[in-house]
Amino acid sequence: MYFSTQGLGIVMTINNEQKITSISPFRHGLNSLLKKRVAVSVIVILVIVYLVGLIAPLIAPYSYSETDLMNTQSGPTLDHIFGTDRLGRDIFTRIIWGIQTTVIITIVGLVTGSLILGVSLGLVAGYFRGKADAIITRAGEVLAAFPDILLIIILAATLRPRIVDFARNIEDMSGINGIVSSGIVDFAVIGIALLPLSWFGMMRLVRGQVLSVGQREYVQAARIAGASNARILFRHILPNVIGPIIVSASFGLGAVAGTEVFLSFLGLGVQPPHPSLGIMIADVTGRGASSVSVLKNHPEQILAPIAVVWILIFCWNLLGDALTDIFNPRSK
Repeated sequence: MYFSTQGLGIVMTINNEQKITSISPFRHGLNSLLKKRVAVSVIVILVIVYLVGLIAPLIAPYSYSETDLMNTQSGPTLDHIFGTDRLGRDIFTRIIWGIQTTVIITIVGLVTGSLILGVSLGLVAGYFRGKADAIITRAGEVLAAFPDILLIIILAATLRPRIVDFARNIEDMSGINGIVSSGIVDFAVIGIALLPLSWFGMMRLVRGQVLSVGQREYVQAARIAGASNARILFRHILPNVIGPIIVSASFGLGAVAGTEVFLSFLGLGVQPPHPSLGIMIADVTGRGASSVSVLKNHPEQILAPIAVVWILIFCWNLLGDALTDIFNPRSK
């Protein structure tokens, strides 16, 4: 009996009979990722931050809209570890809820833009080619010709009044109140506005991978055997391009988080009273001469939300670098 390795498979010979136990590229990548201490540390930090956002209603010490006009602009205390803002609201509570806003936006933006739209169109364009490829690619190039942030701002500013009116009509017809104030409208506006930023890059990446993988022998053999297009795409092609998709998605999450904060900072993202890290930064820096006094006497009011944004973007970029080392053979 002897053992030998071939690629990602293990060949085991027992009594002159060969048995091949294969390891999937995803499992091999996961095993390699767990061996990287920096990557594991980053994953732990991201899980903690996102978990804090998801369970914000359970761990927030105060209501994010609760004001105390007798205790405004106070420094850190035992009751308010990050102090209070100009309306007496607890900054720590608002940071926790702001993290939740960022978590929701990043997940919605990633799932709707990169994963669903980008991956689907990339598979179609790379596999079927021809007119489908030309239409999808040209449409993406037209959108990509616009400056990203300018297009997002235009879409957010244009869509918001229409979506708000639509939501209020639903409230009037159904008798259900609180749809607009719940923040759902804000999430929808930002999610739609981020689509042009997220789908084209992912589509182009997946298209290139599909063009390459589609020429391999096992794909050609599946076609000759009469396998359907859906089976070839999702059984033979997609599992072999999942590595670059994961890498791109990790970088994209950091970009989406930063864009959401920037839109909220400009007043085009999440609207008060629902908290956002961008709104918190804008509250401190956008009140003229009084902002100088706040920054001088209470720097924690801006440092805390900026630190959370920095941690998210920095960690996602570090994770993306680690995943690139694992799934990109040229980096090895």
